[in-house]
Amino acid sequence: MNILSLFDGISCGQIALNHAGIEYDNYYASEINDKSISVTQRNYSDTVQLGDVSKISKKDISELNKIDLLIGGSPCQNLSRTVINNVKHNQGLKGDKSQLFYEYVRILELTKPKYFLFENVESMKSEDRDVITEALNVDPIMINSSLVSAQYRKRYYWTNIPNVTQPEDKKLLLKDIVLSEFDDKYWYNQDFTYHGEEKRPVATLHINGHDILKRVYGLNQKSPSLTGCRGGNHQKKVYQYGKCRKLTPLEYERLQTVPEGYTEGFADTHRYNMLGDGWTCSVISHIFKGLKL
Repeated sequence: MNILSLFDGISCGQIALNHAGIEYDNYYASEINDKSISVTQRNYSDTVQLGDVSKISKKDISELNKIDLLIGGSPCQNLSRTVINNVKHNQGLKGDKSQLFYEYVRILELTKPKYFLFENVESMKSEDRDVITEALNVDPIMINSSLVSAQYRKRYYWTNIPNVTQPEDKKLLLKDIVLSEFDDKYWYNQDFTYHGEEKRPVATLHINGHDILKRVYGLNQKSPSLTGCRGGNHQKKVYQYGKCRKLTPLEYERLQTVPEGYTEGFADTHRYNMLGDGWTCSVISHIFKGLKL
């Protein structure tokens, strides 16, 4: 089995294949972030890196082994049916923010794999969701990572992998994944307002910035959806031992069901970004169990 992963990041797709016990012959990855590539190659040294997806040509595809599974997820703002038609007829790409989705469509047309999987946020506009559905010719399945993780993370999955169901609810909460000991640098020294364990969030941190940055969650709650942390105080926060702190990168790994220590060796900021941009691996492995090899 040969897999091509576009926008591969830290290769969460490869983690999911291993979680699902699926053997594969070749794993081709398209990624441009050097740190993400380094994480992938350290953990999966046989990964074949192809570089920028926009530079993958028809000739490049012809030189690969036949692709059985194409996977990926990309930004999808400002989608257009006209662009999709252009891509399918090899007339080039338009668009800006959403261009990477059209690259996915282009590569899908070139590879014609037996199976494909495309992922994106559930919060997108309905018209964007409908354009993706029309382009991929399958209806999306919404799965919340909360079923397999201690975080809320609603995502749409477009796939022709058969028999995809909702995962069994593991009923995980922050108390199930937080560390009992960690470096003092993760504590906040700022004042906060405590609202009570029955409230969500349980506390509001007195820091500058948007309201969402000030929210602190309790151990008997789930974390909100992880995202890349590009800017100060974007890390998700937890109330523990009567104080407020940011979650650690290791706890981010646990929330994304990534193997512990998978992103070690990089600064916290980079680890938060890579993990926040990645997939919840247990959701993907659940979908992959429908693959018929």
